[in-house]
Amino acid sequence: MRVRPFLIVPIALALSGCTGWQSALDPHGPHADALSRLFWIFLAILGTIWTATILMLLLALRRRRAPDADPLMTRPGTERRMTIVVSCAVALTVMTVMSLAVVSYGAQRVLFAHRDGPLTLLVTGQQFWWKVQYEDASPARTFTTANEIHIPVGEKVLIKLEAGDVIHSFWVPSLNGKMDAIPGRQNEIEIQADRPGIYRGQCAEFCGWQHAHMGLIIVAESRQDFERWRDGQIAAARAPDDPEAQKGMEVFMTKPCIMCHEIRGTSAGGKVAPDLTHVGSRQYIGAGTLPTTRGNIAAWIIDPQRIKPGVHMPLIQLAPEEIQPLAIYLESLK
Repeated sequence: MRVRPFLIVPIALALSGCTGWQSALDPHGPHADALSRLFWIFLAILGTIWTATILMLLLALRRRRAPDADPLMTRPGTERRMTIVVSCAVALTVMTVMSLAVVSYGAQRVLFAHRDGPLTLLVTGQQFWWKVQYEDASPARTFTTANEIHIPVGEKVLIKLEAGDVIHSFWVPSLNGKMDAIPGRQNEIEIQADRPGIYRGQCAEFCGWQHAHMGLIIVAESRQDFERWRDGQIAAARAPDDPEAQKGMEVFMTKPCIMCHEIRGTSAGGKVAPDLTHVGSRQYIGAGTLPTTRGNIAAWIIDPQRIKPGVHMPLIQLAPEEIQPLAIYLESLK
């Protein structure tokens, strides 16, 4: 059979959504696997019902009543068969609805069976970034980061969700379904990655102009690599020993940057914007907008509104000779 070219494009676009690092049909954990299995079961059953309904409709249209037939004439045999068919259809409908309800209930038991695990995070949605706080019984091991979450492979992680301004929705399709973050309320969701990798998440509730650029990544790694990363994040920022970075640090500490951002180990203690203590170790800046490079950091400092219109970071007046050292300093915060 010859496939028409104009059919290839929509089919390719539809299938492209079934894989990739942000696909609900490419599960990498038990919660996402339960959701994916539920989707395919519903698709198979409802697709079969739709196909059978269309075939019956076409068959009925093909077998029309004769034009000269008397519409008032009754046929006991035909009516008896129609009664049987309708009764079977009603019984099958009830059985289908009950079966789907049982399957859905089983999947939701997996999704909402939360319990306190060894790792608990408090994630707060802000316009337009994610504040991430790693909780611990020891206050000395509690720290804050932004837009990038590291978790150990094969372990359940409990995420408490809050919102600082408007409603957001936390969604990492490869690991679980979405859960809303609502101001004044705390919701919980559990994630688990069965394989090492990087999984992209996204705010799934329209929250403003830059909603589409409110992403985050989940880095799943071995327990040893995770502990190494966590120890590095707990530590305060190291004082730079490079002259250019030292100049950049001086620029940062004397400009309005310290009013919004925190860099632990320095006098910068702002709480309304992302913690920058280890911003150079993150893979992206601007909540997944740009890869973390010195050039992108400089571009963001010069004009954040051009890169991400509507972001709350204002334009800071800097002399041209101050931009490069400041970018070097921020990039050095590993």
